[in-house]
Amino acid sequence: MAVIKSKKGEITFIFDAKPDAKQVYVAGDFNHWNPTDKKMTKAKDGSFRTKLSLSPGQHQYKFVADGTWIEDPSSKQKVYDPFGGVNSVVEV
Repeated sequence: MAVIKSKKGEITFIFDAKPDAKQVYVAGDFNHWNPTDKKMTKAKDGSFRTKLSLSPGQHQYKFVADGTWIEDPSSKQKVYDPFGGVNSVVEV
């Protein structure tokens, strides 16, 4: 899993899914944590990817793979969520 930043505020989210993942989304404060709003596309290597333009600042997010919320283990910044879990953080 990874987040790739560009100079124009575009962020590419990459989720290395288990081989049997059917659908993966990215959800965060940028889409009001909607678990089915930002669908990711499966790449030839089996990972799921999507590119988003985000406003400057910090954004919390998680991946949603087949309905399961998963933090990004490659994220260096994390914060606790109000449910006892952890959100990943990306800075634009």
